Amino acid sequence: MHDNQIFEIQLADDKKNIKMDETKEVKGKHQQMLELLDEISISGKALGIILQNTEDEQLDGRTVQVNGKKLVNFTNCSYLGLELDPRMIAGCIEATTRYGTQFASSRSYLSVTLYKEIEEQLAKIFKLPTALSQTTSLGHISNIPILVGDRDAVIMDISVHATVQEAVSLLVERGITIERIRHNRMDILEDRIKELSLTHEKIWYMADGVYSMFGDCAPLDELKMLMDTHEQFYLYIDDAHGMSWAGENGAGYVYSKMPYHPKMYFTTSLAKGFGASGGVLAFPDDTAFRRVHDFGRTFIFSTQLAPPMLGAIRASAKIHLSGEILLMQSQLQEKIKFFNQKARMLELPLLSDGITPVRFIGLGKPQVGYNMVTRLRNAGFYNSLCVYPSVSFNNTGIRVALTRHHTFDDIENLLNEIALNLPIVLKEVGSSMTEINRFFKI
Repeated sequence: MHDNQIFEIQLADDKKNIKMDETKEVKGKHQQMLELLDEISISGKALGIILQNTEDEQLDGRTVQVNGKKLVNFTNCSYLGLELDPRMIAGCIEATTRYGTQFASSRSYLSVTLYKEIEEQLAKIFKLPTALSQTTSLGHISNIPILVGDRDAVIMDISVHATVQEAVSLLVERGITIERIRHNRMDILEDRIKELSLTHEKIWYMADGVYSMFGDCAPLDELKMLMDTHEQFYLYIDDAHGMSWAGENGAGYVYSKMPYHPKMYFTTSLAKGFGASGGVLAFPDDTAFRRVHDFGRTFIFSTQLAPPMLGAIRASAKIHLSGEILLMQSQLQEKIKFFNQKARMLELPLLSDGITPVRFIGLGKPQVGYNMVTRLRNAGFYNSLCVYPSVSFNNTGIRVALTRHHTFDDIENLLNEIALNLPIVLKEVGSSMTEINRFFKI
């Protein structure tokens, strides 16, 4: 298969059209979606874009070897580069030596020794009662069904992370009102708060601090105003992509803007900027903390984090509670600012000017994305192609994850390569910058 082959994908869902053999029985929507995903995965694997494996015997955080080619890696979400910090590795080794590779007990009976110390460390970082979950996803599954009452209503930002949406789906069987609204539309949110407050006890808004796809942020000032104004309004916010690179003690983007609110329930991930694994649930009151920590479903029924990873978490928490975290944050933020300035100078369609390590360059049609990332790979860069169904059909783009491992030259070379190839690719595909601007409402 030629590297520059372009794959035409037509969809039936949400203004799309899947070509079907009219002589055969019409397929159900679920089957159509499976066949579409098959086509996307087969095409992406054939092009070396997705579902690849590194071939390195040892990783350096900056580059990876894929299919025999050394590539600068812009898909790594370990933003501060802590995954290779010698103190983190030593923490894993020490914990493994002392406690073994696994402690296979439910936390409802026994938690391995490190848990108590780690949750105390996390409470210092967030200045609130905190529970350590196996993953953020499992944390949501314990958290949301306990926090949301039978007479409450849930409003989700349409772009809130899929793991939050999956946990909210557990509320359906209880008949709880669930709505979705357009992304970051606080005017629509306030209208729904006023309407739903007439018939419900609490109105929960589910959002991300930093959105994982486009790298834009929740409007926290406006959300604080809504919590202050509307007695029944509560905020449930996931700051997985905001952790470590911002905030006092690396507590995250949300905490850098709104350290505490009695009606905010906060979650985050330790699997990205923190350089380890697991999820954190922070609570404004002890009752909610105790209920989730003591009898949340995944705390009871899922195996706890293994000692090696607990050792890494403890080591990272010590770094976060030291002044060193400020230097690390500053180093990364300089690279983010450089990326934004360079992208604007080259007139690339950068979707957000935010100082976040998640950057997104809009390309529009899927064919443009496949063509572009193939060219970038050939030039020595490995990038995340964001394509339907992770984004809307004509909202294909390149998501760039910036880390402290990257050099300024890496960033400049990547953006220069995109700027060089974009007009060529658009011409080949029959698209244009005007079309990209229209698709993304730039």
